[in-house]
Amino acid sequence: MKLNLTRPIAFIDLETTGVNISNDRIVEIAIVKILTDGTRQVKRKLINPQIPIPAGASDVHGITDDMVKDAPSFKQVANEVKQFIENCDLGGYNSNRFDIPMLIEEFLRAGVSFSADGRKLVDVQKVFHMMEQRTLGAAYKFYCNKTLEDAHSAEADATATWEVLEAQIERYPQIGNTVESIVKFTGEDDIVDFARRFVKENGVEVFNFGKHKGKPVVQVLKEEPQYYDWMMKGDFAMNTKQKLTEILNRTLLKK
Repeated sequence: MKLNLTRPIAFIDLETTGVNISNDRIVEIAIVKILTDGTRQVKRKLINPQIPIPAGASDVHGITDDMVKDAPSFKQVANEVKQFIENCDLGGYNSNRFDIPMLIEEFLRAGVSFSADGRKLVDVQKVFHMMEQRTLGAAYKFYCNKTLEDAHSAEADATATWEVLEAQIERYPQIGNTVESIVKFTGEDDIVDFARRFVKENGVEVFNFGKHKGKPVVQVLKEEPQYYDWMMKGDFAMNTKQKLTEILNRTLLKK
């Protein structure tokens, strides 16, 4: 194994009803967990999203309503998934912008406490795009000289992502062979909320959308407290509302 691990890393790939973090749901989850000794453990589950799977989504991943009608809901497997990735760093392909935000949203909907805080987030797509500018299938062909069979099968995609990272470590000595060195190379996202409604500028959370874009969140909450209520009632991701509430509570404690 080329990747030098100090703790396990779990590569996550999701198939979903769509790409809207707030409204869409997981229909398949695959996790390929790599232990520090290189041992690989795999967990894959079909999930009943409890909403219809659009035909367009089924065309991409091949999963239909009939295939998941007897599958568990995410709430039923949430604790099992959480335990499987306990004390793991997290990896994936475009995972910082989709798979991890979607997973966290599902945990919140299920009422299961889960946080990415303190975990290193390795997005293999970021290394690839910084070096070659391609898609996962092309990355797999480029780095591993293999054709990605069963693309958009969650387990196949997650496994391919792990193999691509192994090949990247060999090809690019400058990225190092630890989770820490790779994250440092790609520039770890200083994430506030995964929907990126807030970002950090010089260590301060600021709005990243709307009329208050660029303004410190704390300042807006003080000057226009009703904006908090508007966001909490709006069609924002639960993770965004959670982080907004954390900032509000922190602000109140400073009074």
